[in-house]
Amino acid sequence: MIEVVDEERCITCDTCIDVCPTQVFDRREDGLPVIARQSDCQTCFLCEAYCPADALFVAPLRAPVPDGSPLADRDALDERGLLGSYREAIGWGKGRVPTARYAVMPPLPH
Repeated sequence: MIEVVDEERCITCDTCIDVCPTQVFDRREDGLPVIARQSDCQTCFLCEAYCPADALFVAPLRAPVPDGSPLADRDALDERGLLGSYREAIGWGKGRVPTARYAVMPPLPH
């Protein structure tokens, strides 16, 4: 379930708002996304996967984490390298190399 929007990392691109299938986010007047409907989160990780600034954290749980949990603490997540860790795990994050353009296609039969 979505737990953290890191306001320091967020670049206000609206990608998380656009990709969320259940419209969990609203936009504040200053452009930052806010978790407005956390209970609607499907834990699909799309927002975290698509966030180009690694400013989101989705806990791998179906319910909100308990109060005081390090999974909802921005500093604890940053210290553990968990902000953006899902993007990195699926190959979309830091150090990503776009391999499709380098793939070699076999010749087509005549």
